[in-house]
Amino acid sequence: VQLQASGGGSVQPGGSLRLSCATSRFTLDYYVIGWFRQAPGKEREGVSCISGVAGNTYYADSVKGRFTISRVNAKNTVYLQLNSLKPEDTAVYFCATAVACGNVYDTNWLAWGQGTQVTVSS
Repeated sequence: VQLQASGGGSVQPGGSLRLSCATSRFTLDYYVIGWFRQAPGKEREGVSCISGVAGNTYYADSVKGRFTISRVNAKNTVYLQLNSLKPEDTAVYFCATAVACGNVYDTNWLAWGQGTQVTVSS
């Protein structure tokens, strides 16, 4: 499985970024795809998830109302829109597959590729 995350960068608090997750190996709309993040010295944290076909979405409480996950089947890409960014959102963000989204906090992430760095600072 090769999932490529991109779109990270450095922004000031309150700024926005849009992360993309794409692959040429399989059709994303049939799979559960989500995002987790890893900050230095912290445990992996599930951020958001979108289920296959039905497209139900799930979010961690820490990002609810600020982040939006979506899928564009024509582009075989899953996006994570990050708005109202805070310094505590700083982390490497990975997109991954899973059997099911669950509650995002304990999602069993199966496979992921290289992450993309998001840095929020003034």
